[in-house]
Amino acid sequence: MAAAEKGQRYARIFRKAGTFLGKGNIARAVRALKEGQALADELGDRAMAQRFKAEIAAAGGNPQSRE
Repeated sequence: MAAAEKGQRYARIFRKAGTFLGKGNIARAVRALKEGQALADELGDRAMAQRFKAEIAAAGGNPQSRE
């Protein structure tokens, strides 16, 4: 997968999670961020997986659930 395509997919996931957070729907935001973490893990992008993990923790989710 090209870097630009990966970036677009990650950005879409972050926007989706941000929309849910803005509406106060923490559970759906965390679910979206976990999807992003799973994608990053699948693509072997450890740095981005860590970023998703940090965002999950900041949103109030359980970051250990993917380990």
